[in-house]
Amino acid sequence: MSNLILTAEQNGLFTITLNRFDKKNALNDAMYQQLCQHFEYAAFTDNIHCVLIQGDENCFCAGNDLDDFIKADENSDLAAFKFIKILGTFNKPLVAAVAGAAVGIGTTMLLHCDMVFAATNSKFKLPFTQLGLCPEAASSYLLPLRIGANRAFELMILGDTFSAEQAFTYGLVNKVCSPEELLASAQQSAIRIAQLPSDAVITGRRLIRQASQAQIAQVMNDEANEFFRLVKGKECKNIIAKFFKR
Repeated sequence: MSNLILTAEQNGLFTITLNRFDKKNALNDAMYQQLCQHFEYAAFTDNIHCVLIQGDENCFCAGNDLDDFIKADENSDLAAFKFIKILGTFNKPLVAAVAGAAVGIGTTMLLHCDMVFAATNSKFKLPFTQLGLCPEAASSYLLPLRIGANRAFELMILGDTFSAEQAFTYGLVNKVCSPEELLASAQQSAIRIAQLPSDAVITGRRLIRQASQAQIAQVMNDEANEFFRLVKGKECKNIIAKFFKR
């Protein structure tokens, strides 16, 4: 379906809306392919100065469509991993509006955003270990850098759900607001960013991120290798098989 990802472009702001709400915006290969195309378009379009990624006031992203990964192997060129690499090198300000489910990639992509707005109904979760998998999107590096190794271990290994208020305390989101205010608040800030001098914004963003940038590509490659090893392992296969029998 071509409407799984919606986009709008206005006044320097490029808005990407995840639109698979019947599946809580779980990302499948087709959606990842579209996201890759949209992010590449935004990166190389001069009159786009900021990108906003969102769902709606009730749901952001329930993570990966597990069916895609269970069918993959180490030789697969999954669009998910291409998207992750694009995130790691994206050169323009990225704002996220989060509500409801923010699971797996729905949380780890936020580590690549410059501002994150979360509704009070947001539920963040990193269930990698529970699925027999490992972190992705350089989160095994970026999350400890942000919140410390002990807290990162707790969130990634135990995989407990945490709230918008906790995410704010951890420094993972900039602002917590009501679901009704979420999209407008995120859009307002994204528009402000888009209207600032673009070269200065992009330069400032690059300088802010340059200390960690050199590590991201290597970490992503290491994570991908381990992910494919684990996804074909007995533990992961059994866990996901049980998931599909529900």
